[in-house]
Amino acid sequence: MTQRVELATVLDRLAVDELVTDYAVTVDDGDWAAYRALFAPDGRADYRAAGGEEGGAEEIARWLTRTMELFPMRQHLIVNRRVGFGRLDRDVGDTALVRADYINPMRFTGAADGGAPDFVCGGRYAFELVRTSLGWRMHRVTVHEKWRRAPQRSATGV
Repeated sequence: MTQRVELATVLDRLAVDELVTDYAVTVDDGDWAAYRALFAPDGRADYRAAGGEEGGAEEIARWLTRTMELFPMRQHLIVNRRVGFGRLDRDVGDTALVRADYINPMRFTGAADGGAPDFVCGGRYAFELVRTSLGWRMHRVTVHEKWRRAPQRSATGV
C-alpha cells in the first residue's frame, strides 16, 4: 500500500468510528432528526431480534421516539468494533461492514432517580455503511440481541 492509500484508509476508519458513535449518542439523547441524518436515503434498521421493528430510517425514528419514552435514562456502549471495507454486494470501493458488540443499560420511567439501571441488554450490531456525497452513512443497521436483564415481576404482576 502506498502512504496515500494508507492515509485514506485511516481517515475512513475514523469517519466510520464517528458514525457508529454518533448512532449511540443520537439514540441515547433522543435526537431523532440527527438519527435520521445518519442514514443513506434508502437506509433501514432492523430491531426485530430485540423485540422491535424493521423499516426505513424515518419509520424507525418514529418507533424509537415512542419506545424510548419508557427509558428516560439510556446509555449505549458500543465496543469491539471490527471494520471491513468493500464488504457489501454492490461494492465499488465505497462500502463497509462494521460488527460491534453493545451493552445498553437503561432505566424505566418512574424508577428511583439516581438508582442503578433496571433494564440492561447486550448483543451485537451489524452496520452496513455506504459512502455518499455527505460522507459515510448507514445503509442498514441490524441488532442481534444476545441477552437481557429486566426487573422480575411477581405472580401478582407487581
